[in-house]
Amino acid sequence: MSDAYKSDSNEVANDDDAPVEPLALPLDGWHRARGGRMVDFAGYWMPVQYEGIIAEHTWTREHAGLFDVSHMGQLTVTGEGAVEALEALLPADIAALKPGRQRYSLLLDEQGGILDDLMVTNRGDDFYLVVNGAMKWDDIGHLREFLPDEITLNHLDEQALLALQGPEAAAVLAGLVPGAAELKFMHAAVLDWNGVALGVSRSGYTGEDGFEISVPGEAAEALAEALCADERVKPIGLGARDSLRLEAGLPLYGHDLSEETDPVSAGLAFAISKRRRAEGGFMGADAVLAALADGTPLVRVGLALEGRQAAREGAAVFAGEAEAGRVTSGGFSPSLGHPIAMAYVDAAHSAAGTVLSIDVRGKRLAASVVPMPFVPHRYHR
Repeated sequence: MSDAYKSDSNEVANDDDAPVEPLALPLDGWHRARGGRMVDFAGYWMPVQYEGIIAEHTWTREHAGLFDVSHMGQLTVTGEGAVEALEALLPADIAALKPGRQRYSLLLDEQGGILDDLMVTNRGDDFYLVVNGAMKWDDIGHLREFLPDEITLNHLDEQALLALQGPEAAAVLAGLVPGAAELKFMHAAVLDWNGVALGVSRSGYTGEDGFEISVPGEAAEALAEALCADERVKPIGLGARDSLRLEAGLPLYGHDLSEETDPVSAGLAFAISKRRRAEGGFMGADAVLAALADGTPLVRVGLALEGRQAAREGAAVFAGEAEAGRVTSGGFSPSLGHPIAMAYVDAAHSAAGTVLSIDVRGKRLAASVVPMPFVPHRYHR
């Protein structure tokens, strides 16, 4: 689940459709002092880059990058019957989610369309959800509408969220936060840092080993300073976050995922557990289970492009002279040295090795279907 940078213009409007000044997150001044180029993203000022997207991308792949993702929504769900209430909305096996474990899931509408993707963690006393920043108010409204009255939904709007990602992330965090290095991928715990309670999960959206850290907003700058005091860590902007997640083959909501896409065509069928496939009972189940049984006309695929020119979102994909799909994310891969893209294409043209072409401003770029991730994941399992 990612809310990576895609556009400099993400203007928020009020009821009169007049521009609204983006909000400042707890680390706003910290980013500016470190040279972050700030843009309006999801209604907040966010750093898109510091020294350059490729340099920041490469640093994260080789060392450790610190990302501020405090714009994302942090929610808790509590109350008797919380498991059943969440399972009525999510296709995940929440009942089997043990305390300290985390799972990727999807918020679906009644037709099986994807309203958002999210992470859910069983923290023992509650279920902790992280949802995309651009969708969090819609998600909160949806959850409040469909969760039973006896279930409490809290928005942790005073918490910041940092992501420390890269092969040296574990060694860095272990030096500051005892117990962090013992966590495995998709495991979580509340850990102490100088008397501050941190919600730490071994997860992220770069394909690298790393952690997401929920920290009280008033302590966020001190934690960021402590992490960046280590020479292995640099602050990284939204631009590199997007190129990293693209290389990792991870879909971005609002681009690769939307209400018009379903979990099966999106290649996210793994998020529908075996028990839920057998029992159904989640919102959109009829449509999703039918898609699992019958397949879908379109499939999300990875594309490797020849040459140096990238294909961007919306570019048409062709099989011969027939249009076969559309690009949903694309860009140059710093790790591979050539452009890559994700696209939804006709299922008949989705097999690895299929030769296609992409129309970019009237020029056809040669491309072929390749497995994802483009760059292997390096999670600590």
